[in-house]
Amino acid sequence: MKLMKRILIAILICLIGMTAFAQERDMSYFFEELNRPLATSLNRLEVLEVVRDANITGIGEFYLDALRLMILRIPDIRTGEDRDNVEASVTILVRGLAAEEHTEAAPYLWQIVQFADTLQAVNDGLLMQDALIAMGQVGAVDFVGHIALRLDNYNTDIISDVETRRRVQRAVVGCISALEALAQPEGYRPVFFATMGWYDQSIRNIASAALPNILEDPADIIIEIIRDPSIVPPIKYEAYRAMMATTAPNESKARVASAALDIGWLQLSSDPATQTILREMRMAAIDTIGVVGAADESVYVNLRRSYNQNFVSVSPDFDEIRRTIIALSSMATDESVNILMDFLRELNVRRRVGPWGTNRERQIFSWVISGLGGTGTENADVRSLLMTIQRSQEFTGAEQNWATEALRRLGMN
Repeated sequence: MKLMKRILIAILICLIGMTAFAQERDMSYFFEELNRPLATSLNRLEVLEVVRDANITGIGEFYLDALRLMILRIPDIRTGEDRDNVEASVTILVRGLAAEEHTEAAPYLWQIVQFADTLQAVNDGLLMQDALIAMGQVGAVDFVGHIALRLDNYNTDIISDVETRRRVQRAVVGCISALEALAQPEGYRPVFFATMGWYDQSIRNIASAALPNILEDPADIIIEIIRDPSIVPPIKYEAYRAMMATTAPNESKARVASAALDIGWLQLSSDPATQTILREMRMAAIDTIGVVGAADESVYVNLRRSYNQNFVSVSPDFDEIRRTIIALSSMATDESVNILMDFLRELNVRRRVGPWGTNRERQIFSWVISGLGGTGTENADVRSLLMTIQRSQEFTGAEQNWATEALRRLGMN
């Protein structure tokens, strides 16, 4: 009897599939079967399996009506078998709605996310994953905040149990997929944090791949992360690197580099490992600024700081000094030329007072002169200072030659 009924349903499905494409599918018989008072959870599943296997399109409204019905029937679940049947039925409906991109389904899909939440031990995370993926496919933009919050909560959870981790990571994949498909700024931050979360590497890779699809230019969000005092430097540095890997315009990258250089100096730490991270972030930002330019005046203030604080340090970072000079030279703005001029004036005064105090001063002197030579400036003061050094007997022949070469490069010799 049960077999005959399934055959009858299959025949009806075939007849529906044979109707003209332009006609609206009449799925009333199947909905009535689902809504039959004596229908069991298994009966409903069998009907939906036949509908699924028929591969009919254009029945989004049927899927939605059926999902509403299944939600109403959730309180009727009494046994484990009932729950398995309901979850299998809902999975069919959720995937069908995703395929149909049925926008009106969004609030009902969210109810399924809550029903299948991995916080309940009875849920294995698969249905929750499917429902979240479907929310992305149906364009559930109004629920981005809810999905982002759910992912944010997962990011901050500390889960040691192996089975719980497995279940939760399934839901995390669903959250990432939904936020990627919905492509709203609110979804970027939690997905970014998922790239560094406690998850398996495969999950972190999924999050990394999703980021550029959520937002092409995440500068504002990245700057918030870099400036957030509650976020540790390693994450700030990763945020900076994530921004540099985007296709965002140089103006946006310049803004992020400015923030990274600023925080690289403002955030203090006595921990050597943290100091190293902050230094690396500063150095990377300096290199970027040399390419994309200064986003604001704080860049010049901090570039002076990178030079001056290392110059007077008992253990100077010559690499940071060198990169700072290169960046200022590459920028070739009036302000950067003036800063290099200030450096050279100070070195000139030191040399005229007497021999170099250390070899490091002579090395830096050569870098600054070369940096000025690379700016292409037509500043008359630069020419005067370089010619003074070129002719001064306080300088060695090699040092005078450096000034001569800089003048030649500037076309001033």
